[in-house]
Amino acid sequence: MRPIAIFRHLDIEGPGYLAEFLDAHRLPWTLIAIDAGMSPPASPEAYSGLVFMGGPMSVNDDLPWLPASLALIRQAVAEDIPVLGHCLGGQLMAKALGGSVTRNPIKEIGWHDVRAAEHPVAEQWFGDITAFSAFHWHGETFSLPEGATRLLSSEHCANQAFALGKHLALQCHVEMTLPMIQAWADAGRAEIAGSDSPAVQSAATMVAQAGFRLPVMTRVAERLYSRWIGGLAGPR
Repeated sequence: MRPIAIFRHLDIEGPGYLAEFLDAHRLPWTLIAIDAGMSPPASPEAYSGLVFMGGPMSVNDDLPWLPASLALIRQAVAEDIPVLGHCLGGQLMAKALGGSVTRNPIKEIGWHDVRAAEHPVAEQWFGDITAFSAFHWHGETFSLPEGATRLLSSEHCANQAFALGKHLALQCHVEMTLPMIQAWADAGRAEIAGSDSPAVQSAATMVAQAGFRLPVMTRVAERLYSRWIGGLAGPR
């Protein structure tokens, strides 16, 4: 089976639980470390799926790798190779597929509840899960590309996830592990201290709440990833 390509944009924003999930299912994957100077491939054909992780940059920034990543997403969707995006990755998907990425009215950092939409597409991805507490770290949000279906919303962000066939874009971070949360909380102390958003938690709070919120979110991630891998492209 062709490997899944996982694109990393910052060293502390790796695949997290997704890597554990893929390893447990004996699915090969390879890391493309954009943050370390690696370039997106010219074509998705060597991979069974593409996964784009988060990062502190904006898809509206002038970055040398952005045009290639956007083109890669469009080609993958056209060739029915499943794409999965987390936060920045979801925003990349939205922009590549004709949506826009703009500033969210409220910055969200930490644990906040998200609600599943009440329609058959959301039920296909979430089953009987109607709400859960997800981890967030974003100041921007995406619009829905043409043909996409909203899956999740939160109090401060209407578009927390969308599906387009077998492709899944997330604004929130379901891939988190405790070491990742601790590392982000430590690295983001200045951003947290400088924010007056009512939806920004302290570093201590987000780490403390991980003890009881993380296991629930990980079960949600397992369900989402299980459905996503069902669409992986076969041998060519």
